[in-house]
Amino acid sequence: MTDIKFGTDGWRGIIADDFTFENVRRVAGGIAAYILRHEDSARGVVVGYDTRFLSQQAARVTAEIIAGAGIPVQITSDSTPTPAISFAVKSQGAAGGVVVTSSHNPWNWNGVKFKAKFGGSATPAIMKAIEEEISAGSMPSRQAIPLKEVDLKPAYTEAICKFADLDLIAKANFRFAVDSMYGSGRGVLTQIFQNRGIHHVTIRQELNPLFPGINPEPIEPHIEMLRQTVLKEKCHAGLAVDGDADRIGAIAEDGSFVDSHKCFAVLLRWILERKKWAGDVVRGFNTTGMVDRIAAKHERKLIECPIGFKYIADLMMEREIVMGGEESGGLGYSRYLPERDGTLNCLLLANVMAEERKPLGQLVSDLQQEYGPHYFGRRDLHITEEMKQSAIQRARSDQTNHLGRFSIKKKEGLDGIKLFLDAPTNGNGAVPWVLFRMSGTEPLLRVYSEAASPELVSNILFTAEAFVRGTGS
Repeated sequence: MTDIKFGTDGWRGIIADDFTFENVRRVAGGIAAYILRHEDSARGVVVGYDTRFLSQQAARVTAEIIAGAGIPVQITSDSTPTPAISFAVKSQGAAGGVVVTSSHNPWNWNGVKFKAKFGGSATPAIMKAIEEEISAGSMPSRQAIPLKEVDLKPAYTEAICKFADLDLIAKANFRFAVDSMYGSGRGVLTQIFQNRGIHHVTIRQELNPLFPGINPEPIEPHIEMLRQTVLKEKCHAGLAVDGDADRIGAIAEDGSFVDSHKCFAVLLRWILERKKWAGDVVRGFNTTGMVDRIAAKHERKLIECPIGFKYIADLMMEREIVMGGEESGGLGYSRYLPERDGTLNCLLLANVMAEERKPLGQLVSDLQQEYGPHYFGRRDLHITEEMKQSAIQRARSDQTNHLGRFSIKKKEGLDGIKLFLDAPTNGNGAVPWVLFRMSGTEPLLRVYSEAASPELVSNILFTAEAFVRGTGS
């Protein structure tokens, strides 16, 4: 029997191998048992799904198991963005939410996310409790309650639109390219833009569970079609969300990729300088140091946390967080939900452009000039478990004081192992670092790096991969 473990944001597996109806039932039984044991089950559960193969059917199976435990269930009538499920949970006071999705993973993956009653990623303690119920084979059975089909998109859309000045965006007369990457965000942002007369073109809005040619993750190279569209249609920005629409990626007017770190920084500076929202700033361990500099300038406390939005959500439960962000494109705000939301962040980026009267690339350029050049890169290494473990152990070892030609100035182990390197900062540019970490959702080792030039980032990543594979020091 498959050992079901929850990673940074739920359980995922390969369709027909790990992700089977039998295992989906086991997960649903564990969630039902958790709800009955720890929450007010009468408040019910919201179940939604993305555009992947078997997602709708798996969501129906999930809903039937939970309803069979005597818990009221609302199930979405169509594929729905994950943040819309989270919003429904929070706004309706539900006991929790379940989303059948594998987010940004390749087409042959699927999975299940659980959203807690506060409308965000379940805390590590909740994840552990659900895992224990699954391991115990929990499958509660009571008088079944009929399922209720619902459309959650209108209320969700209305909620996120309150955070952006859509009239100002329309008046700015910018032109946007919108890419939902065949995911559950399809049609949501385009409908908002269409209703407000905001100029835009769309790509990859159709339903295609094969995600032809890409993984539905708004990073290079999967965002190449958006880049081409921005240049061809002479757009001022390209805005993309991932497969379940909780992450963001963007393209500048010149066709350059604007990664999640730059999106985080652009939005944070605007929020602190223009909106003046209160609260601390949180970032994941693998996220840009530029955020630290912006927070310091505005005298905001900067909190670094392990990788996974559930850790940011946990902090949002404890204190007011003006903004929290992670490397994978998840950005969230305490004043909305302890949850990341790709579509909301697309709207806010458009708002910043309209208010500053600058296209996206100019906003990024302004940041690089004020806070120093920061560039980021990542490599996903599909290697053996033995090679992964060896690389992590060698990187941690006190005997390892160089990475190739770079001497190591210090090490940090909050999540994986991060090495700070003795390398040029080009004046006031990024402090150079490389991070080795085993993925919590996929069978691979991720290597991240930030430095003051794209060339240096590439050099560090090349050296780091050689180190992992045992072909370098």
